[in-house]
Amino acid sequence: MTVEKLSEDERTSWLSALPHWSLARDGEAIERKFEFADFSEAFAFMTRVAMIAETRDHHPEWFNVYNRVEITLTTHDAGGLSLRDVKMARKIDALLA
Repeated sequence: MTVEKLSEDERTSWLSALPHWSLARDGEAIERKFEFADFSEAFAFMTRVAMIAETRDHHPEWFNVYNRVEITLTTHDAGGLSLRDVKMARKIDALLA
């Protein structure tokens, strides 16, 4: 299955629906930073994200230090940002709702 990279107009449109995410890597990815009460809460969040990533076969790039988690989403098969990243970001946001 071919995954299409989003056009500049599509990126702009979708990013407006993801107010907590920002463009990264010259528009080829999106990223968001999270802060939790402590390491356990951050790790529990990462575990929930990992479960979503496995079911979608779409894995984030992330970084964790104590209570902070940084997530970057990009679609390597598309060579940049795709609808898969947008959908993953929405699922991640829903974990915090």
